Amino acid sequence: MKAASHQRLVMVGDRDGLKELLRRRLVECGWRDQVKIICKELIKEKGHDVTYDAMLSTVTTRARSLVPDSVKKELLQKIKSQLLAQEEKLKM
Repeated sequence: MKAASHQRLVMVGDRDGLKELLRRRLVECGWRDQVKIICKELIKEKGHDVTYDAMLSTVTTRARSLVPDSVKKELLQKIKSQLLAQEEKLKM
């Protein structure tokens, strides 16, 4: 289901628009700044020898949990409406 939805969004050309919307909302709510702080704290704690993979695995879970529910709901609603609109076009 996930792959099929992704492919349909790519076909419609809306994936980039959704990514841009998500990026804007995350910047607006301060999520990006929070993630930067987490990264800086991790570097301060582990030193400059921290690897990209270690940083990614540590930051990813925390960063995902910081995404506001309102942003998740808005994006999900946009995805649903775009998929429904595409489905309606295919019926015609």
